[in-house]
Amino acid sequence: MSYFTASADPAQAKGWRSPAVMLMIMAGAMQLSFAAWWNLMNNFAVHELDFTGREIGIQQSIREIPGFLAFTAIYLLLVMREQTLAFVSLIFLGLGVAATGYFPTTWGFYFTTFVMSVGFHYYETMNQSLSLQWLPKETAAASMGKIIAVGAFAQLVAYGIIFIAWQTFQLTFETVFLIAGALTLVVVGFLVIAFPHFREGVPQRKKLVLRKRYWLYYALTFMGGARRQIFTVFAGFLMVERFGYHVHEVAGLFLLNGVFNMLLAPKIGKLIMRFGERRALTVEYIGLICVFTTYAFVTNAALAATLYVIDHAFFAIAIAMKTYFQKIADPADIAPTAGVAFTINHIAAVFIPAAFGLIWLISPSAVFLIGAGMAGISLFLARLVPLAPREGNEVALPWRPATAPAE
Repeated sequence: MSYFTASADPAQAKGWRSPAVMLMIMAGAMQLSFAAWWNLMNNFAVHELDFTGREIGIQQSIREIPGFLAFTAIYLLLVMREQTLAFVSLIFLGLGVAATGYFPTTWGFYFTTFVMSVGFHYYETMNQSLSLQWLPKETAAASMGKIIAVGAFAQLVAYGIIFIAWQTFQLTFETVFLIAGALTLVVVGFLVIAFPHFREGVPQRKKLVLRKRYWLYYALTFMGGARRQIFTVFAGFLMVERFGYHVHEVAGLFLLNGVFNMLLAPKIGKLIMRFGERRALTVEYIGLICVFTTYAFVTNAALAATLYVIDHAFFAIAIAMKTYFQKIADPADIAPTAGVAFTINHIAAVFIPAAFGLIWLISPSAVFLIGAGMAGISLFLARLVPLAPREGNEVALPWRPATAPAE
């Protein structure tokens, strides 16, 4: 059995060759490359290329361009299946990461970042689409939590190896980038050989879809993209620039993040199933307001590291945004909306790193205070999510109170 010789109904596939298991392995394959790249990226930029906030902002804006263009994935689906595009995307990710250390110049780093990012963002688009199509609504949040946990385990492998081996064996950036990218390529080869082609449950529309009734999902997605940049770009850069974290210390910090994700993500998925998307998102955004405000004034390295771990843990609650959309969406809209959503998510991501990189040169605290304001806007939007979202009940407006789930 392989992708080229067999097809299967995702609803009927059982055991280790099920769609859920394949999604877990794909998540692991992605993180083997991306986690290593993310661990080394700031140190590579600062210590090898002498980047300042200006250059790191430009590099991160370049990284987000493929995310902004994720809507074009729907046109690629005219010539290939979603599962195929997911595999091809992982190949681009692996190749981009493997080549990073061999282009130690500003423009070389920009180029390999772009290649890696094409793979990462198109994979994430397909991963979201396939997850929402293949996973039953009743258990989707719990299954997504397990998928995140597997990805976190792969992060642990990457961070753990770097943490232990970086100084022990005097590793170089070239070596670690190459090994990380190659591992992803090996796992993709296994996926192609071991899993069949899973058929789509509902044929997807092969055109862009923008619907008025999805407006709250679009707004939450846009603000989520803006919030993510504060963490992914500037929180990590803070650890290296202000507190002088070295490669193995950053790896140790990421190791903690991976442990928390692996242990907490499945539980968070179950809690979302129990308490609902509205309450979960409310907890996330209140927490982020507190975290970003504290970031703005932190002067202690240990407290900054604690904030970083807490900040990262909140990402698992983003499952709630996906399951909210799954409940309100026309099943045929899932693939095209996944592409549109990633584009919306990256509108802010394209300009925030570069623009905020300039603000960073004047006042790093201002960057995080603006992030707290963004979290406040997200909190307001989260309170508009119904307690029982479904088609026809997409938004709980003040004059149309949220209805509780039926007992």
